[in-house]
Amino acid sequence: MLNLTDITVRLGGRAIIDGATAKLPPRGRIGLIGRNGAGKSTLVKLIAGMIEADGGRIDMPRGSRLGYIAQEAPGGSATPFETVLAADTERAALMLESESFVDSGNDPHRLGDVHERLIAIDAHSAPSRAARILDGLGFDEEAQHRELESFSGGWRMRVALAALLFSAPDLLLLDEPSNHLDLEAVLWLEDFLKSYPATILLVSHERDFLNNVVDHILHLTGGKLTLYPGGYDQFERLRAERQAQLASAKAKQQAQREHLQEYIAKNSARASTAKQAQSRQKALAKLQPIAELIDDPSLSFDFPSPDELRPPLITLDMASVGYGDVPVLSRLNLRLDPEERIALLGRNGNGKTTLARLLAAQLAPMDGAINASAKMRVGYFTQYQVEELDTSETPLQHMTQLMKGATPGAVRAQLGRFGFSGPKATTAVGKLSGGERARLALALITREAPHMLILDEPTNHLDVDAREALIQALNDYSGAVVMVSHDRHMLEMTADRLVLVDQGTAKDFDGAIDDYIAFVLAKDPAATRNGGGNGSGVNKKDQRRANAEAREKGQALRKAAKAAEAELARLTAALSSIERAMFDPSSAEPWLAKLTMTELMKSRADAQKAIAAAEAVWLEVSETLEEIAA
Repeated sequence: MLNLTDITVRLGGRAIIDGATAKLPPRGRIGLIGRNGAGKSTLVKLIAGMIEADGGRIDMPRGSRLGYIAQEAPGGSATPFETVLAADTERAALMLESESFVDSGNDPHRLGDVHERLIAIDAHSAPSRAARILDGLGFDEEAQHRELESFSGGWRMRVALAALLFSAPDLLLLDEPSNHLDLEAVLWLEDFLKSYPATILLVSHERDFLNNVVDHILHLTGGKLTLYPGGYDQFERLRAERQAQLASAKAKQQAQREHLQEYIAKNSARASTAKQAQSRQKALAKLQPIAELIDDPSLSFDFPSPDELRPPLITLDMASVGYGDVPVLSRLNLRLDPEERIALLGRNGNGKTTLARLLAAQLAPMDGAINASAKMRVGYFTQYQVEELDTSETPLQHMTQLMKGATPGAVRAQLGRFGFSGPKATTAVGKLSGGERARLALALITREAPHMLILDEPTNHLDVDAREALIQALNDYSGAVVMVSHDRHMLEMTADRLVLVDQGTAKDFDGAIDDYIAFVLAKDPAATRNGGGNGSGVNKKDQRRANAEAREKGQALRKAAKAAEAELARLTAALSSIERAMFDPSSAEPWLAKLTMTELMKSRADAQKAIAAAEAVWLEVSETLEEIAA
């Protein structure tokens, strides 16, 4: 269906895509993945014909219809329903021609051809298909017939997605289609795409979405493309195997390199072996370094832990909240304790953000009461904070302005927690990727070690690896977390309490994420508005308590692992100093230079024993952590 051959694209003199080649299967559902900045969106725009390649070619069957969402959201006085219907340009043209025949007196044979074609493309069912797609993406009957200009940009982008799906192209290009959707709409889109009859190339960072939709993964890294069969989890397994193979090959090559270097050093000065040494030197020069997966320090997320507060952090007692005189949510009775992990569920527009703003003290209750600890600090993350960053300033300037009175070291330490060390701290925000800007916003809101983090769609600009790093950081964080997200994997890994915001109030949902999905899709007839079972017979309160205990145990173990790593680093440095004193006394530290060779050998043996003991502790802690994660 689509062949990419030696594609090269340069941006700012740098080859972001460098000789990439891939052959995509016909009618395949391909997930295009890669780190932020790898060039995924660039590749999609290239295939869509929006930019030209510096080299290579793209081949696809002649006459194939290609569909891609433009960056600008549709607007004007047209309605979502009218916009979606107009997306099928052939149907729109034929309908117009059919209507014009009434008064034009044109050839009746042509009118017959028009009607035959309208029947062939099932034109008369188009209105119901358009309505179904819009309904699936969250537009009820009334919303489908409102003017587009009355909707926010996010909802208008949903209309653009609906129009694209309705046009049913032969190659469907989707770049992060779930960014403007709630979980309910994501589930509908997932189901729609699974039965899509043509080829899909999908950019996404949501592993559950990829696992449930795609049958191939196209990985873009280092400017190259590699096609893997299966979903994201299978890709991860294959990538881990490849990483292990690379690590093994790299270790063997390093051993070979050291052997050659040792031979050259010993034999270069001898006339009898000089030629052999020269031969080894040439062999050493020909050894090409083996590429390995990059351990990117920019994945760093490290939320500072707050001081302890007595529970509860905050309580709502029959509270109402809204805008002006109109309440959005009423009869709110919620209690949040330290270390709780709460996910707010419900369709966009039901009031999740309103509830988050109430908890963040950005909105006051219209009725009822809200009680919060006087010493409680809150960190509130929204996409608006990412968009409102001054692109001309650096992360260091942003943080310095907010941490008034703090030392330069303290400012840089907070930035370093989120990967902004060295040159990154002084790079203009305008040159940072979307994921880097999101990390900066998280660094800014956590500068005072908040007792509660409120995160409204924190993953929209993060790639899969960055999302995993964020999950790890949230599980290490000792404060409370309230999260709004459509990323099921994120919710499953971090939340142990679900609150459903629906029908003008918010109540605990007595179930897991899978129960909520069954409830949304109406697959579980026993599910109700206030809960649903998972059929496991497990008491949900006990399950949540067990999750919280496991998280606390995990936090303690991770601290122990860090301590063991620090001890290993200290002991290894000490061993290195001892060995340097043994083999090069002139470079020894003063306290080691005073020791005899016998004393140095004993110190070396002691250091090696201590390292072995520290390694055993580290391995035991790491294995326990892996068991908890499993």
